[in-house]
Amino acid sequence: MSNIENLSPLPLNTLRDIPRPRTDAKEIVALVKESGRVRGYQLSDGQILDKEAAIALAREGGIEGVGIAHRHGAEYLKSLPDGTENNNLGNLPAVSR
Repeated sequence: MSNIENLSPLPLNTLRDIPRPRTDAKEIVALVKESGRVRGYQLSDGQILDKEAAIALAREGGIEGVGIAHRHGAEYLKSLPDGTENNNLGNLPAVSR
């Protein structure tokens, strides 16, 4: 059984990659937004990454609690369901660079 099947009921048409986090993986604690759109993420160590760098780091296991989703040909990070709403990316505070 794949990781995606274990996390049902994920929308299988969007979440395609669930990296295994390393022991030193960081958490996303805030979103970087411009004009209401997510442009990056602030990590638990204070580091701010743009979307592409965050996706690359997540893919390497450097960010925990997220998967890489695809919509309309673009990749983005998506919270893994864990039964807790307050840690969903959409519920995190926004910061500016």
